[in-house]
Amino acid sequence: MEPPSERSEDADWLLDPRVIDADQQLVDRSQLSDDDIAQITRVLAGMRDWREEEERIRLRSRTDMDLNENDMRALRFLVASKHIGAVVTPGALAAHLDISTASTTKLLDRLAAAGHITRGPHPTDRRALAITITPGTHRRVRESVGRTHARRFHVVANMSAAEREVIIDFLAELTTGPA
Repeated sequence: MEPPSERSEDADWLLDPRVIDADQQLVDRSQLSDDDIAQITRVLAGMRDWREEEERIRLRSRTDMDLNENDMRALRFLVASKHIGAVVTPGALAAHLDISTASTTKLLDRLAAAGHITRGPHPTDRRALAITITPGTHRRVRESVGRTHARRFHVVANMSAAEREVIIDFLAELTTGPA
């Protein structure tokens, strides 16, 4: 195997088990051909590239709107909730973000001060507040996050049902944790 160049796209060699696990302590390659290993490495490289692109998109969205990750998650939740007609309370937002009520209050104060949300009376519960995303922020979130999601949706929609099932199974297997 040739030594890598300094270009980042040549980093695929870092995913090749012949390099990172030469003594096969973690990956048994005895039943795999070199072509199989190369193809598997390309899949892993594609996953890495997707993760890196996802992080670039998220960072760009957060930077453009001067938000942190939880702020963006809160805004995405507010957009989705609005689309289904759900009223969002501070408690519902805290549960979705898995943060404390104190952290939720700080988050809402930040978002309100920046003009991203408004707090108002809940339509059916006098004791509760309803959190609403402002129209301008709603538009900005849809333009950044929405377009990215729509593009991904179209890519998946162009696959056959059988191809989608393979991807679903593959991703489920990856997320079940270590073997």
